[in-house]
Amino acid sequence: MEGWDPNTKSTLTQIPLLTTKAGPRDGAAWTQRLKEEYRALIAYTQMNKSNDNDWFRISAANSEGTRWTGKCWYVHNLLKHEFDLQFDIPVTYPATAPELELPELDGKTQKMYRGGKICLTVHFKPLWAKNCPRFGIAHALCLGLAPWLAAEIPILVDSGMIKHKDDAASSNES
Repeated sequence: MEGWDPNTKSTLTQIPLLTTKAGPRDGAAWTQRLKEEYRALIAYTQMNKSNDNDWFRISAANSEGTRWTGKCWYVHNLLKHEFDLQFDIPVTYPATAPELELPELDGKTQKMYRGGKICLTVHFKPLWAKNCPRFGIAHALCLGLAPWLAAEIPILVDSGMIKHKDDAASSNES
């Protein structure tokens, strides 16, 4: 964590680390891992709310906990830009990080793969590999999606690639 800003360090140290090394094919061990994932997500969400930094909602979309959906948002120029968020837990999880998807931004930035998967290869994947199996979904959101949104959304808004829902509605009425 050398070279990290104090806020990121503080946030990361408050997200519980996970201990169970299990993926979707590991039966009871996967159930235990999911419990740890939920604990970490709840802690991260509560911390964000207490710091007035609430920026996502996710939940498992299936009973196995292998498909997750929700919303994330980023405030730029005092306007809230909200996006659908989805991802699947890879079969090789936790050795492989989930690929976070923002489908409505597909094709709008070079830092994205087909299907709206955000690019995390250079900065996040080595960090994930180094911290496997202690990192989980909450860590992927904190160290993957949050910095990506902070870097990309202002550029996309300022370049006109995405518009705030109120701006889009008023231009449709004209």
